[in-house]
Amino acid sequence: MPAEKTLDQALAELAAVIGRLENAVDARIENQRLNSEVEGEVRRVHEDRARLAQELDQSQFRANRLEEVNREVSRRLVTAMETIRAVLDR
Repeated sequence: MPAEKTLDQALAELAAVIGRLENAVDARIENQRLNSEVEGEVRRVHEDRARLAQELDQSQFRANRLEEVNREVSRRLVTAMETIRAVLDR
């Protein structure tokens, strides 16, 4: 009888170990799936960041160009007003 009990105990322990191994494999697969999703999200964030950085650069360029044009328009308006004053003062 002791040999049968030992065999039964060994089989029960083996079944328990196999169950834990299956659980560990399932957890590993789930972690890999989650990591894959996170990596995909990180890639999307980096792509968005690159796109936004490019849009920001373009907007900054346009803003700088508008400032230059504004200064030129102001300069021309001052010149025109001075010319008009000179004509009116004659």
